[in-house]
Amino acid sequence: MNIIMRSRLWSFGFRSTIMLYFVLLIVLPIIGIYSQSFELGLQPFWDSITDPLAWKAVLLTVKLSVIAALINVFLGTMIGWVLIRYRFPGRRILNSLVDLPFALPTAVGGLMILLLLGPNSFAGGIADKLGFQIVFHEPAIIVAMVFVTFPFVIRGVQPLLEELDKSEEEASYTLGASRARTFFQVIFPSMLPGIISGAMLAFSRALAEFGAVVLVAGNIPGKTLIAAVYIFGEIESDNVQGAAAVSVMLLTLSFLILWAVNLVQSRRHGK
Repeated sequence: MNIIMRSRLWSFGFRSTIMLYFVLLIVLPIIGIYSQSFELGLQPFWDSITDPLAWKAVLLTVKLSVIAALINVFLGTMIGWVLIRYRFPGRRILNSLVDLPFALPTAVGGLMILLLLGPNSFAGGIADKLGFQIVFHEPAIIVAMVFVTFPFVIRGVQPLLEELDKSEEEASYTLGASRARTFFQVIFPSMLPGIISGAMLAFSRALAEFGAVVLVAGNIPGKTLIAAVYIFGEIESDNVQGAAAVSVMLLTLSFLILWAVNLVQSRRHGK
């Protein structure tokens, strides 16, 4: 009896600790942001999110995040395919390097992009001769977003390729289907949930990027100023309510994306 009671108490204490940790680190900060954004009423909140600079910053962030996510879909699917389906020297090293953006501080990533693509770099010099610039313009922001979100699609696709029943693929070849038809009719549908969830996570992560982008964007209001940098500027200007209002927009969008990812994954597991 004492053993049963101790087991129940331990289980209750463990669950309570986890819930307290979750509330303190996630729930309360989220409630705080929503409360701060509506602290002065609905009209100031509306004025903050409809401010031309704020709206342009949010739209620019969404646009560039979509582009970065699409690039990651294309590159991530191919890289995931190569890492699973082919064996070659250095494959394990490359596979481990996929997670490098998670390990590096994002500011380091921004500095790397600045050094590689800046005006004084080889690539930046060629771009300048061709009549366009990379750093301090939208292309640099996209590169930064692609870098920090690089692993999501790859890691979403790899487990699905590993679980794929090769007998289905072999049956398709036996029935006379070409490699392209087999890929699009047999393999790609199995990969699709991982591609979709990875793309949505990449988009959500790109929305919130600050460290890598702030070094390469130029932060020109209305042109290269993204939402995260705009929020930082509002905090520095002591406009906490305005910063919170824009944060709520990004936070709500991220919630919707994560809910969609959850839905895709639950349907995949329930299939």
